[in-house]
Amino acid sequence: MADQGTYVEANQPYERDTRYIETRITRDGADGYPVEAGRYRLVVSYACPWANRTIIVRRLLGLEDAISMGVCGPTHDSRSWTFDLDPGHLDPVLQIPRLQDAYFARVPGYEKGITVPAIVDVPSGAVVTNNFPQITIDFSLEWSDFHRAGAPDLYPEDLRVEIDDVNKLVYRDVNNGVYRCGFAGSQESYDAAYDQLFSRLDWLSDRLKIQRYLVGDTITEADVRLFTTLARFDPVYHGHFKCNREKLSEMPVLWAYARDLFQTPGFGDSTNFDHIKSHYYEVHRDINPSGIVPKGPDLANWAEPHGREALGGSPFGRGTAPAPLV
Repeated sequence: MADQGTYVEANQPYERDTRYIETRITRDGADGYPVEAGRYRLVVSYACPWANRTIIVRRLLGLEDAISMGVCGPTHDSRSWTFDLDPGHLDPVLQIPRLQDAYFARVPGYEKGITVPAIVDVPSGAVVTNNFPQITIDFSLEWSDFHRAGAPDLYPEDLRVEIDDVNKLVYRDVNNGVYRCGFAGSQESYDAAYDQLFSRLDWLSDRLKIQRYLVGDTITEADVRLFTTLARFDPVYHGHFKCNREKLSEMPVLWAYARDLFQTPGFGDSTNFDHIKSHYYEVHRDINPSGIVPKGPDLANWAEPHGREALGGSPFGRGTAPAPLV
């Protein structure tokens, strides 16, 4: 296995590098990249929660024909995600072995993180953006001309302020909070992150006791963002990242909520537990030196009834579910 890099800085709290390429693809092409079907390729890994969001939203909105998708393997070296799953280890559209190549086509010698998701301009082979929080919002707002009939409104105008407020808290304390636990460089920073994480999970449980979805009575961007962390909780974060006050399956409200989403078309069928486990346990060698991937937990319980229908609401509102995957 190639050098996997290090993720823990001794005696320091974990700080995520958020220096993303913030170029946007918009209807008016203000940043030089107009919305255009067939021009862009979304590069993802099913292992990564940030990329998993874009996979889900692309499928929910029906953007598969407008935006192609390249899938990196679940593991990577210290520098770049790679196209290990494709014949010849080359992305079949971009014809590159490493995502780093597309970053270098945009910024020669690019020194920041080579991250997924990334959207690549196919004609130039250059990354347009890896700004994952904005990508899914733009899928909803800027790409609406290419949404499927019956696509849900994941970012409704009348709920945007509340969605943004919830997303901010969930990102700080949960989405990134699990990493602040797992990559903490001191007991003090781990304890603080752990307490913040479970305090927010308790807050979310109280909120979701009385409503089926995080904001409003249908799925929104907020549910997508929380789901990808919850899906990784028992397979990875509980043990690997020491987020072990209890398992997700021992938190009744959040466990039922997560199963409700998992069983909704677009969520469970965009989740790959094998890739998730392979990535975290094989790549983070400074916290799992052996690289051994646990066989458990048994994930069949994701298919158990959740009973959340009793709270009202419906996943797609007046819309429809995406067609089953072929």
